[in-house]
Amino acid sequence: MAGAAAVEDAGMDEVQKRLMFDDECILVDEQDNVVGHESKYNCHLMEKIESENLLHRAFSVFLFNSKYELLLQQRSATKVTFPLVWTNTCCSHPLYRESELIQENYLGVRNAAQRKLLDELGIPAEDVPVDQFTPLGRMLYKAPSDGKWGEHELDYLLFIVRDVKVVPNPDEVADVKYVSREQLKELIRKADAGEEGLKLSPWFRLVVDNFLMGWWDHVEKGTLNEAVDMETIHKLK
Repeated sequence: MAGAAAVEDAGMDEVQKRLMFDDECILVDEQDNVVGHESKYNCHLMEKIESENLLHRAFSVFLFNSKYELLLQQRSATKVTFPLVWTNTCCSHPLYRESELIQENYLGVRNAAQRKLLDELGIPAEDVPVDQFTPLGRMLYKAPSDGKWGEHELDYLLFIVRDVKVVPNPDEVADVKYVSREQLKELIRKADAGEEGLKLSPWFRLVVDNFLMGWWDHVEKGTLNEAVDMETIHKLK
């Protein structure tokens, strides 16, 4: 089977292939207890997700500038899951390493978010200090991508308001833009209507439909801490 898999994956972008096999995601149960680790490759195979119920820890960053506009990215064409879809600022996984397993104050997830904002968007660490991320909640969801690949994640939703320098990494990101609420609503309308081939990531859409507009109010009022609920794990579909 290994040989067959190698042939099947021969067309995979080399950067994405390296990340798929080198990165070890954190496996958790539905209560977010760490139960092990597994390659990013196996964590995103729908066959493994379905047969072994593999669930991994993830995070989604929502970065706003001082005008309270949200930074969106379009995932690169070479991404294995959900290529060229528009999504929130940064979506990735804490890895199975000491600095990203720290549970206290969700520091492991914050460290991972800072690392990936640099990797994907060229945002320097000093622009996004780990103590400036506000973890607002957690959600659990499953989403197939193309039949072979998909997501099954317990996702930490991190908000941060900072003016930052953005230099996108083309291996990860095809495009970026800041949007106001009204511009995001228009983006959603186009995606729903199938206009311009526009697609949104399933996890971003879940956050938009369930939380985002209410949380955006808190961003503008400077009252994000009032919205925090890290006790509940929202199981969304």
